[in-house]
Amino acid sequence: MSNPTLVDLPRGRSRSIAELKRRADWIRLQTIELTEIAGSGHYASTFSCAEILAMLYYHALRLKPSDPSWQDRDRFVLGKGHVAIGVYPCLADLGMLPQEWLRRYTRLGSPLGDHPDMTKVPGIDFSSGSIGHNLSVGAGMALSARLRGLDYRVFALLGDGELNEGQVWEAAMAAAHYRLGNLVAIVDANGTSLDGPVSEVMGVEPIVDKWRAFGWKVDEFDGHDISALCRWADRLPPIDSSTPSVLIARTTKGKGVSFMEADPGWHLGYLGPKDRERAVAEIEGRLA
Repeated sequence: MSNPTLVDLPRGRSRSIAELKRRADWIRLQTIELTEIAGSGHYASTFSCAEILAMLYYHALRLKPSDPSWQDRDRFVLGKGHVAIGVYPCLADLGMLPQEWLRRYTRLGSPLGDHPDMTKVPGIDFSSGSIGHNLSVGAGMALSARLRGLDYRVFALLGDGELNEGQVWEAAMAAAHYRLGNLVAIVDANGTSLDGPVSEVMGVEPIVDKWRAFGWKVDEFDGHDISALCRWADRLPPIDSSTPSVLIARTTKGKGVSFMEADPGWHLGYLGPKDRERAVAEIEGRLA
């Protein structure tokens, strides 16, 4: 069986759509590898946003990898913090944290936990744990930028199940009130939460109409379409605009591994040897 850590991708930020597509599958392979170390991990909900993470870290975010605390960097906060397993490899690849940290993922004393800790991990702009807080955090960061005359954007990645949390809508209302055009939300709308289909647990549709009613600029398309994601990021309104932006990214939970796409139970789990071999083979088949 091949080892995901041996997939040969050039380090650093990508320059083409083809490279970004490969990077998304690389994130999936790294997620499998880190879960192997931990003994459990969030496969399906990380796979659904792999293209989004690739677009952000390798195309859209204004970063200075040599200085993760650079004042003028774009901020990125995770509402769905359990996808940190897909973020850590990106930070290590860009040189923002040591590669060897990955080999100790979630082990006793490791700075890399299932959810990210801003006090321990360079490149993490805010910690996460309970779902629903980080759009509020992002709105605060965006307002801070306004008050200090800084021109960074704040990106917040949310899950559609997370929209069940009332604090999300308080933050959405506040962002429009304070005219935070430097705040950008991305909803990974994969249709499934830990407790089951979002439509059955607590329906959130029509999501587009709700965000628009709260005063946001709304776009909606396939969240696995790297070309569309990059075009959207490149065409965001000016940072000094008065309307916050949100993308409703329609995705598939477990995207990229066919047997995970067909089984919502892979939200959290562990691949046995045979299933791991099947998953890796399917992903590496696209990278060949």
